Amino acid sequence: MSIETQVINIDGMTCGGCVKSVDSALTQLDGVQSVEVDLEGNKASVAYDSSAVAVDAIVEAIEEAGFDAVVAGE
Repeated sequence: MSIETQVINIDGMTCGGCVKSVDSALTQLDGVQSVEVDLEGNKASVAYDSSAVAVDAIVEAIEEAGFDAVVAGE
């Protein structure tokens, strides 16, 4: 098991409900260990098992929840 942490920039979050939506979408993914969503910073820090889930799947889950997402630094 290889735990990595990735910051994902998220556009479109406006309230605590948005934070809950993102958190819920990510915690349902197999391999995601923890999620910290920062509403003011428009980002999420995700700790995940890279052998169980790809960062692309994390971004896709956020987008399916209704937000624009991109890996920080890309």
